Amino acid sequence: MSSNIVEIRHLLHCHPDISGNEQYAHDSIVAELHRLSPTAIYDHVGGYGVIAFWKSHSGKDETLAFRADIDALPSGHRCGHDGHTAILLRFAQIVDATFNRSHNILLIFQPEEETGKGAKKIVASGIMQKYNVKAVFGLHNLPGYKLGEVVINRHIFAAASCGVIYRLIGRATHASTPEKGLNPGCAVANIINRINDLNRNVKNYDDFCLATLICCRVGEETFGTSAGLGEVMFTLRAFTNDTMLKLMSDADAIAIDESRSWQLELEKQMREPFRATENTTALVDQIKSIFVSNNIALSERNEPFRWSEDFAEYLRIFSGVFFGIGSGESHPELHNPEYNFPDEIIEQAAHCFELVMNNIVIS
Repeated sequence: MSSNIVEIRHLLHCHPDISGNEQYAHDSIVAELHRLSPTAIYDHVGGYGVIAFWKSHSGKDETLAFRADIDALPSGHRCGHDGHTAILLRFAQIVDATFNRSHNILLIFQPEEETGKGAKKIVASGIMQKYNVKAVFGLHNLPGYKLGEVVINRHIFAAASCGVIYRLIGRATHASTPEKGLNPGCAVANIINRINDLNRNVKNYDDFCLATLICCRVGEETFGTSAGLGEVMFTLRAFTNDTMLKLMSDADAIAIDESRSWQLELEKQMREPFRATENTTALVDQIKSIFVSNNIALSERNEPFRWSEDFAEYLRIFSGVFFGIGSGESHPELHNPEYNFPDEIIEQAAHCFELVMNNIVIS
């Protein structure tokens, strides 16, 4: 592996760009791609996204796409997107040095994954459609698994989720005469309890759903005033899109019922919606065979991960596979303040992409 890839990863780590503000990552990626010889480079795609295209040597009009996310959390690169970027840059070097490519190759450096907006913007750019993408591949590092071990799921890799805010508008009044106002406190408490009752942690993952209380607020620290405004925020989560829609509908029904019971106005906002990441089973089976035949350590999950991933937006339109690569059994968890991406898996992950590029069969 070129030592400059590790150096780039460390520089990205020291310059964490939050979603929608990935200027440093964008400029670093463009500079590195200009050291190579892709057929085309597109910058500022959907904001700070970068896409590079290599034409095949076979004359085929079929394109394989590979994606990395490039944004950071407000706390820094605690999810490893700096490492994912380094992996795709290393793979770009491999693609550039491969002189018998049987497919066109499209590398997508995607912004705004953490907020669920980036993949939609990349798709909306039309570049993937322009190059006749037949399949798209992506990965995420996974603490808790052996270093470099590939983790696959034949069906749903990661859950659907959505943030929801219910705003309950009543009428404030003097604290000595609360009966003259409309205090949303009891409605907020009831909504919290009733939405919590929707949780189903069951073995049949089709029915799994989870509502996590994020924040609640009622009134202000003004002891002479009975509250007139309340907010309650949940993250709703399910393993399938159908179950997710049902969970959202049930939560909405509870908020509507409580607001009416307490004569309150209700406003709703949705934040950061993610679809379930549904892999193409036939391609997963191919990848499994490719990795096993090339002595890549591999484990298979039957249950989706509970976190969400906006790679799902690509899989809604294109065939493809999202898989994991272990970052160490005792490695700090994603989003943990102690987390740092392990450089040791950059080469292994890039090699996995190389094996897919050289061996996948697109019908």
